[in-house]
Amino acid sequence: MIPAASPFHPDNAVAYRAWREAKLAAYPERAADLVVEIGNPAALSRGEREAIRARCRTANMAIYAARRARTGKDGLRALGSQLGLVRLDRNVLADEDGISRLAASDAPAKGDYIPYTNRPIKWHTDGYYNPPARQIRGVILHCAERAAAGGGNALLDHELAYLRLRDADPEHVRALAEPDAMTIPPRMDDACVARPAETGPVFSVDPQSGALHMRYTARTRSIAWKRSPRTLAAVRALADLLRDPATPVFRIRLESGMGIVCNNVLHDRAGFRDTPACRRLVYRARYYDRVDVDE
Repeated sequence: MIPAASPFHPDNAVAYRAWREAKLAAYPERAADLVVEIGNPAALSRGEREAIRARCRTANMAIYAARRARTGKDGLRALGSQLGLVRLDRNVLADEDGISRLAASDAPAKGDYIPYTNRPIKWHTDGYYNPPARQIRGVILHCAERAAAGGGNALLDHELAYLRLRDADPEHVRALAEPDAMTIPPRMDDACVARPAETGPVFSVDPQSGALHMRYTARTRSIAWKRSPRTLAAVRALADLLRDPATPVFRIRLESGMGIVCNNVLHDRAGFRDTPACRRLVYRARYYDRVDVDE
């Protein structure tokens, strides 16, 4: 449910125009504009912290490049806490500390999940299958070791996806904000329900911050869209937007010591190739919090 006073409510044209103007006026033009060079992720300087927050304030994401490349999960947790990211989502495949080690794996428990393979991953937001009480609002991806080849990410601010869809046709965002727009079917495990079905909107508003939230996957399996003409038209429009070369997508290949801090923006991952000397390892921390961007 989007409050009527929100600029994201499709009937609130006045607030939307003001928000849209401010959003586009400050928006970065290149992926390089998102990069913040830092020393130690576990102990940001005041300037480093504000530079990351400023980029998240305007684009919902920042890319950091740490001079201290060897940062473990303790350093990653400390980085998150300095940015207001505290409440980790302890999903089933995460380590006991709630942080996932994303690497190509032959283990049966992980091999069925695409993030633990070297295959490409389509456009999505993290945790799109989570229930409302466990929505993923903040994400850190830290590259501990890059792949020998490939593994780059495309990043799209979900607010810009909303903006482009609304400008094209407000009915698109109206359809995608309906509470039954998207259903993730249950996941079965040994004939038991390991995760129940989750039905909800694509676009919603965080009741605490008033910020726009998005849950989405470009997968065509394990997803059921509402069978209404306007919902399906909106889904097609979103898919077209993600394919359009004019869409303001940032592309980055993380090197060792680099990472992405974001408010769960749309992202994908290219396939990659490992070698014995160079095996891709990314730490992923998913949070119920948004990045604290207050000045």
